[in-house]
Amino acid sequence: MRTHTAELSSADAATAPLWRAAQAFRLVTLLYAVGQQIASVPYYQHPRLSWVLIALMAIWSGVSALLLSQWYFPEATGRIRGWVVVGDQVVTVLLIASTRLVADYGWYHGHQTLPTTLWIANAVISMAILRGPVAGVIAGLGMSAVVVTVREQWGQDVWGDATAPVLVSVGLALGLAANTARRAQGQLERALRMTAAAEERERLAREVHDGVLQVLAYIKRRGGEIGGPAAELAQRAGEQEVALRVLISEQGARPDSGAAEVDVRPLLTVQATPAVSVATPGDPVLVGRAVAHEIAAAVGTALSNVELHAGPGAKAYVLLEDTGDMLVVSVRDDGVGIPAGRLAAAEAEGRMGVSRSIVGRVEALGGTAELLTEGEDFGTEWEFRIPRRPAR
Repeated sequence: MRTHTAELSSADAATAPLWRAAQAFRLVTLLYAVGQQIASVPYYQHPRLSWVLIALMAIWSGVSALLLSQWYFPEATGRIRGWVVVGDQVVTVLLIASTRLVADYGWYHGHQTLPTTLWIANAVISMAILRGPVAGVIAGLGMSAVVVTVREQWGQDVWGDATAPVLVSVGLALGLAANTARRAQGQLERALRMTAAAEERERLAREVHDGVLQVLAYIKRRGGEIGGPAAELAQRAGEQEVALRVLISEQGARPDSGAAEVDVRPLLTVQATPAVSVATPGDPVLVGRAVAHEIAAAVGTALSNVELHAGPGAKAYVLLEDTGDMLVVSVRDDGVGIPAGRLAAAEAEGRMGVSRSIVGRVEALGGTAELLTEGEDFGTEWEFRIPRRPAR
């Protein structure tokens, strides 16, 4: 069986403690209003009527406190609270106006209205929790205007009365508190959804790894051993195995929420193929968005050169290391290599692919791109070193 809190909407659940605390305040202010009535009734022209009005105030206080706290009607929380808050405004205004029915000008002009200022604050609090700080301030100003009108204090006396500052401050404070509670509840729910989604991805990844990936790896290995027509089947199985591994790694990465920093690992692992192996750290490697895409572009250019120039059957290996203040990316292949001086000759001939697409990109990030091996039959290895906070 679900609890009452579970049945509430997220916004209602966030403000439920505020509503219940406000109703406790309502009952306390009712006691104060009754005490004020006992002290003031000898000065009223119609004391019996004043007691009738106080009784109505007490009944409304109990009914509204029950409905607004929502102990028994959680499934209709929003609808009931909206109507009760509107009723709260109407009842409070009528009780303020009724002060003129029980007292003469000499009394109501210089004293509190029949519902005391503290009890009037309940209507402002309800509106602030329901609709936020703007509605709370408007309700406070409206109630203050009604009080001043009934007491005929639109002259200089209005600036010396604390009613308006108290009601407006209460509406502003409770409205801000309600909005903060709703935002916090929304952030909590988003975090819970992301955690649940991550756990589900981890579960699916384990199932895929233990089932599909194992079968694809077996087909790839056995097809290569058998040869002939089975070799093509092995190649296709290898491609699908790599694609699934890349998909799993991307699903496990931090989602791109438009933040200034992104995880560079998915941008590298997506470039993996049967001929390209990519190894990255287990933890997210966060860098600026532009930096991450430039690193991925430089690696992509290096891998493109491997495909075009390293020879048939060449394999490439990409390694990402995070040293804390520096990112080190190595791109190595086991191909035919580059003849000594070939890159310098290509740049002199006006071929700027390597110097611009690789070296130029990395240097623009404040890093260095170094070709560590150069010569035939040795393969090639590029090493990119990019500072975490590149120089402008």
